[in-house]
Amino acid sequence: MERSLRNVLVVSCGFLLLFTAYTGLQNLQSSLYSEHGLGVATLSSLYGAVVLSSMFLPPILIKSGGCKWTIVGSMCCYVAFSLGNFHASWYTLIPTSILLGLGAAPLWSAQCTYLTMVGQAHARRAGRPSPDVVNQYFGIFFLIVQSSGVWGNLISSLVFGQTPRQEAVPEEQLMSCGANDCLMATVVTNSTQRPSEQLIYTLLGIYTGSGILAILLVALFLEPIEDSKQKSDGEPESISESFSSTLLSTFRLFKDKRLCLLILLPLYSGLQQGFLSGEYTRSYVTCALGIQFVGYAMICFSGAASLCSLLYGKISRYTGRAVLYTLGAATHLSCITAFLLWRPHLAQMAIFFLLSGLWGVADAVWQTQNNALYGILFEKKKEAAFANYRLGEALGFVIAFGYSTLLCVRIKLYILMAVLSLAMLAYGIVEYMESRASCKDLAAGGTGQVEEEEMQTEM
Repeated sequence: MERSLRNVLVVSCGFLLLFTAYTGLQNLQSSLYSEHGLGVATLSSLYGAVVLSSMFLPPILIKSGGCKWTIVGSMCCYVAFSLGNFHASWYTLIPTSILLGLGAAPLWSAQCTYLTMVGQAHARRAGRPSPDVVNQYFGIFFLIVQSSGVWGNLISSLVFGQTPRQEAVPEEQLMSCGANDCLMATVVTNSTQRPSEQLIYTLLGIYTGSGILAILLVALFLEPIEDSKQKSDGEPESISESFSSTLLSTFRLFKDKRLCLLILLPLYSGLQQGFLSGEYTRSYVTCALGIQFVGYAMICFSGAASLCSLLYGKISRYTGRAVLYTLGAATHLSCITAFLLWRPHLAQMAIFFLLSGLWGVADAVWQTQNNALYGILFEKKKEAAFANYRLGEALGFVIAFGYSTLLCVRIKLYILMAVLSLAMLAYGIVEYMESRASCKDLAAGGTGQVEEEEMQTEM
């Protein structure tokens, strides 16, 4: 097996094991810990910490420890969160969620930087266009990682499926499900009761073991990689100098108009993921079907996102980015409209799985194309660019979970629709700017070639 592909598979399998645990756990937070809003508060704290971490930690950790050990250290933070769930309370979930948030931005920034560098190195050796190889590697990565939602949610569904069958949800509760959910319903039925403590501990034990295996896999088998420009650096900076310089580099990148316009893409990515894991699992699935069906609904999302990630990575060289972004936007706008009009009911069970699957088809666009786009447009400042990407995505999560207990689901869907429309408009402007820049470069190159031919003719 080719060396670079082997490393891509190692890091992908490590993330698969890690997010098999985290994805399943995140999707259950708002349903398991709904009392006093603990679950939503946990997720808000988590992504609030991601915002702070994105500002300065990724460049510092990647430069000091390298991509490999940044990934390993960050994975430990995820395992700590799983351990915190064994005794769920405000004193355990909030601190461990903050710790996870601090590790999340360096984890994803290191992964994006690693795949971009491996892809570019392989492209130089093979004589292939760098964007094609980078897109292919991100497609392979997200094919494997997105499937973590399948396994994580399957595990939770099988474990929680051992609870006794629950009675039908009364019609008065169904009236407050879906877009009509304004968190004002006080009716509590068997569909919203917690599983037994024994089943919860069994699930947490499986998730914790999966996270530990992820750490061991990456630590033992992933080969470290260095950026060529780092090898030529002189004396290493002190910690204070590194902190200030990397913090400035993260925000200095906002001088680039393209980044200012593109920040809406990760913001929407965070908002839509927050809606799915926070509102859809609680206000649609748990409200109408019961918590034992959350995993099965999310399996459809993860399976569709995983398969489409590989597909998009392969066809992007033929279709271009714009076509895929248009597909993703059209699919999500259609789903949002359906969420607004649909009244969830047990008799319409197929719709729960169909809509989550379509949501995954579009999510695969944001996951693969956003990361590849940032890596290609900001090639010389990858660490700062990916840190800004995680900052924007984390802000989306914080906003989504922050207003989770304040707004009706219908209002949240309108917000998603508005942000998506603005994000696509801003993205179109960036593509137009890039096409104009390419035309100017071609024109300049052509002029230079003509002048050189004229000089040779005169000689």
